[in-house]
Amino acid sequence: MVTRRTFLATLGATAVIPPGLRAATPAFNLSVLTDEISQDFGHACEVASREFGMGQVDLREVGGKNLMKWDAAQIAEVQRVLERFKLRVACLATPIFKVDWPGAPRSPFSPKRDEFGADFTFADQQGLLEHAFDLAKTFGTDRIRIFDFWRLEDQKPHRAAIDDTVRAAAAKAAKRGLTLVLENEYACNTATGAEAGRLLSAIPDKALEITWDPGNAQFRDETPFPGGYEKIAKGRIGHIHCKDAARGADGKWVWMAMGRGVIDWAGQFRALKNDGYKRAVTLETHWRGAGTPEESTRQSFAGMKELLGKAGA
Repeated sequence: MVTRRTFLATLGATAVIPPGLRAATPAFNLSVLTDEISQDFGHACEVASREFGMGQVDLREVGGKNLMKWDAAQIAEVQRVLERFKLRVACLATPIFKVDWPGAPRSPFSPKRDEFGADFTFADQQGLLEHAFDLAKTFGTDRIRIFDFWRLEDQKPHRAAIDDTVRAAAAKAAKRGLTLVLENEYACNTATGAEAGRLLSAIPDKALEITWDPGNAQFRDETPFPGGYEKIAKGRIGHIHCKDAARGADGKWVWMAMGRGVIDWAGQFRALKNDGYKRAVTLETHWRGAGTPEESTRQSFAGMKELLGKAGA
């Protein structure tokens, strides 16, 4: 039997490819957080580009160092690698506002050590925001991922002030022609689709959008699709994170490879396509069931591709 690859290789440059053999064009730009594959940026980009066939990546951490700490030499090296593999940057996955809110009780989710190489304080945040604006220009992206502080047991006394901080950051981003895409993070104050919808209603500035992460919403016991998704203004979803989740033996949520959890990702992808979403869908594996980050991401991406196919996307 002649394989598809062998058959296509025998066709001349001007030959007509039968419709059944034409590769489908994805409805979305596909991306991956490179450190979910490897801390070796060159290797991660090689896998993303040459094996996964992606044209974009999200930047977060390289060599155990958060992107907000990269020096000029590291930034230049990342640029060289991106150019070598013809990759564009979908989003800067910064840790901005992923700190404790001052004047409130310490969050139970506040980590005892840094996460993804980030060990910044509240006092650092405005400087980080300005630095992120510069990095966005350097890497040719208009998307900067942010959060809204580690989750408080009682948000009410602080919610208006938190909104004001996010609102002011969005106003600064707007002046630069950039967009802040706030992630619904299960350990932060905006964790679900419902909470993301509330935030967008409180801050109508178009320079603030949502990084919609159904996995994080699932960790908060929200049914992310269709329930949580329906609570978010569709024109203000500016980025997507893809990971799956299921109940562990102890009843707690655990990460799973795409397609092996309970989230209706096929339905979610179909809805995004039908609603006109055109931005990146980024694999954020988190699951490590295959033994290594690279193999776990490889298997999760295989599941993601199957789900995109089921969705006609």
